[in-house]
Amino acid sequence: HLSHGIILVTGPTGSGKTTTLYAALSHINSPDKNILTIEDPIEYQLDGIGQMQVNPKINLTFARALRSMVRQDPDIILVGEIRDRETADIAIHAALTGHLVFSTLHTNDAASAVTRLTDMGIEPFLVSSAVQAIIAQRLVRLLCPHCKETYEPEEAQWVELGSSREVAGPIFRADGCEKCLETGYRGRTGIYEFLLLSEAIKGLVLKTSDANQINKAARAEGMASLREDGINKVMEGRTTISEVLRVTQL
Repeated sequence: HLSHGIILVTGPTGSGKTTTLYAALSHINSPDKNILTIEDPIEYQLDGIGQMQVNPKINLTFARALRSMVRQDPDIILVGEIRDRETADIAIHAALTGHLVFSTLHTNDAASAVTRLTDMGIEPFLVSSAVQAIIAQRLVRLLCPHCKETYEPEEAQWVELGSSREVAGPIFRADGCEKCLETGYRGRTGIYEFLLLSEAIKGLVLKTSDANQINKAARAEGMASLREDGINKVMEGRTTISEVLRVTQL
């Protein structure tokens, strides 16, 4: 429902960031909205959305394409990735002049995205004014429903997770069968950390770009960490403790 500002999705390569952004654009796409993207590369075509691809041969960078897009009166802009200060500057300027901007960064968690932008040379007051939300994500494999088996994890696994066996209900591990080619898993799902920049957190960003402090404040406001979302999916019987540990090791 936002009309302007930046929404960032962050995570390592292959963590599903583009899929999340495409899903968001598809959800808000309507004939009365002018949506433009600049990508490297275009991963798949979206109906009713103007997509452009970075092309180094003709010096069509994210920054140059973004400059030209802003002149085309878009409502929503997707920038495949903020890689440098120039792209970050233009994206923030677009967000502050009435555009909704989606983009990605490579950081370990949501709070670190703020640090990354300030490290690029973006003034904290601009980050605080423009960024509305940051989503960190990872992909975990889903247990095969045909062969997953219950077991009682060792105490050491709970300790490593930073959790405890307080919750009733079965915990599952992967086994393997013909249906999942003996892997124990079928398909993948996302685990997420959603940092909404409240007025309190925007105020904190003005004072510090320390990701630990921002993370602490967001957790106090109720943000669940990547690992906590992963633990929830373990409790739901959808994935395993080992999968959550694998993708959330920093």
